[in-house]
Amino acid sequence: MAESTFASRSYRDDAVVLRTYKLGEADRIVVFLTRQHGQVRAVARGARRTRSRFGARLEPFMVADLQLVHGRSLDIVGQAAARASYGTTIAADYPRYTVAAAMAEIAERLTASDSDASASQYMLLVGALAALSRGAHAPGLILDSYLLRALATAGWAPSFTDCARCGEPGPHGAFSAALGGIVCSDCRPPGSPAPAPDTVRLLAALLAGDWPTADASEPGARREAAGLVAAYAQWHLERAVGALRLVEREPTVP
Repeated sequence: MAESTFASRSYRDDAVVLRTYKLGEADRIVVFLTRQHGQVRAVARGARRTRSRFGARLEPFMVADLQLVHGRSLDIVGQAAARASYGTTIAADYPRYTVAAAMAEIAERLTASDSDASASQYMLLVGALAALSRGAHAPGLILDSYLLRALATAGWAPSFTDCARCGEPGPHGAFSAALGGIVCSDCRPPGSPAPAPDTVRLLAALLAGDWPTADASEPGARREAAGLVAAYAQWHLERAVGALRLVEREPTVP
C-alpha cells in the first residue's frame, strides 16, 4: 500500500536548475524550470553533504532528469541524473556566469505563475545556456536574444519594424518600452529614445535569431541595444532584474 501511494505521488521530468537555497544542516531547496510541469520548488535531502549522490547535479544552470515526489508545500527530489553539465563551464567564467544568472532570474519570474508556456520557456533557456557554455556568441548577445525571445513567448513580443502602436510600416526612429518597441513619429511619447538604425537592426536580429547579423554588430550598437532590452524587460516584468546590474558589457569604441 505504501509503495502504491509513493508511486502515485511521484513523477519524472527534465529540468534546469534556476536557484538554490540552504535548508538546515545538509539539505537544499532547489527551484527548477521543468519541461512539462512548469516551475517546481523541491527539497533535495542531503544534497550539501560531500558524499551526496546528486548534490553536484543540482547546482545552478545544470540540466537533469529528475524523479520528484509531490509534497505538502515542497516537492522532494528522489533521483537526479545529469543531462547537461553547463554549470561547471559557466561558473568558471565571470561574464558568462552573470549572464546565466540574469537569464535564470528572468526565467523564474516568467514561469512563477504561468505553466502554459513552460515547455517553450524551458527549451529557450536550455538552448541559451548551451550556447553560453560553448561560447557560440558574445555573452551579452546571447542574453539579449534570450530576453527578447522569452518575453515574446510570454506574450510581450516587441516590434522592431512596424510601429508597435498603430502598425504603420517602418522603419521608424523612436523606441517605447511601454508601447511595445519601435514607434512612429505620431505615436512617439515625449522623451522617447531614438536608437541608431544599426541598433534597431541588431534588436530585430536578436529577436529573430539572425546570428550572422548579430555577430557582425558593432560594440556601440550592442551597448545601446542592451539598454533598450533591459528597459523593455523591466517594464513588462514591473520590477528591476537585479542580476542585470552585474552583467559586463563591451566598452563603446570612442
